[in-house]
Amino acid sequence: MAEGAGAGPRLAELLAAGRRLWEEVETGAEPSSGAPAVQDKVRQGLDALRQAAAMVAQLDLFSENEELEEIASADLKYLLLPALLGALTLKQVDLSKRLEHLESARAHFWRFLKLCRSYGLGSFHLPPARPPGEEDAGSPSPGGPAAAQPNLVAMASSRQAKIERYKQKKELENRLASMKTSVESGQADEDQLREFYILQTQKWINTSLEEIESIDQEMVILRSRGTAKQSSAPPHGTSRQVRTPMKPFILTRDAAQAKVFGAGYPGLPTMTVDDWYEQRRRQGVVSGQSAPQRAPGIIDEELQKQQQEKKEEEDDEEALQKARNWDDWKDTHPRGYGNRQNVG
Repeated sequence: MAEGAGAGPRLAELLAAGRRLWEEVETGAEPSSGAPAVQDKVRQGLDALRQAAAMVAQLDLFSENEELEEIASADLKYLLLPALLGALTLKQVDLSKRLEHLESARAHFWRFLKLCRSYGLGSFHLPPARPPGEEDAGSPSPGGPAAAQPNLVAMASSRQAKIERYKQKKELENRLASMKTSVESGQADEDQLREFYILQTQKWINTSLEEIESIDQEMVILRSRGTAKQSSAPPHGTSRQVRTPMKPFILTRDAAQAKVFGAGYPGLPTMTVDDWYEQRRRQGVVSGQSAPQRAPGIIDEELQKQQQEKKEEEDDEEALQKARNWDDWKDTHPRGYGNRQNVG
């Protein structure tokens, strides 16, 4: 493919503007990324990069069927467009659209990695096109609970991969810093220019892998929060049942007590426990199964109490009769009657 591939200065300007705005946002002195000035730069950068990406697609600069050597050195820098789009997309701070921004940024990073993989730029494992667990969300995971246990081998492998990526990233940054002056001043030859753009691409491969891993973790948290909110919210169109306020009454154990208390408190109605449950059941507050079922032990205890009370009443009657008989006896027998011990 010919150098520049007819891209023209307009495409180069759009890429340069988008990259410059991303660098200003990334290394800016603003205390908050949500500052209006910062978000203006984010919007301008995204607009410039989107226009550039549309032009690259229209010009068909890259194809998965060609080799890296077939790409003109001046066109290599346009490989970074999807990665820069993903990086600037993450800088947006609208919390109501955070999940949408994460999905969009992940898609940009994944397209960049897929393009680099097709050209053989770097040795890495291409992440899945969609976040893990999204396709089979809500379905039981294969293997049951055992599959949910952390895989120590996978964790160790992931940690080792992160260490290697960090080392590669630092090495690439050092090499790029040593070449940056000659490239920007226009003194670099074509071989140096080509190496510089390839090193930039390899550096962004490591960045994209890290960003996709971070995005997947954040998306899991956001989706779990959304699920928790939906489960805690009442169903749409339903409202809490309005209960009729209860009038005051005296709750008694049985009908006998109800008669006693009813006589003493004419202003307040009386109601037994069974009557109270029956009334609440008719109102739909409790089900028929909610009525208290008295166990045999409780019934026996109540019967014993009633028998004891009856016995006490009978004992009281017997004691009263003895007292009456004693009074009658005293009326017919003077004090000291029957005492013969002191008679001489």
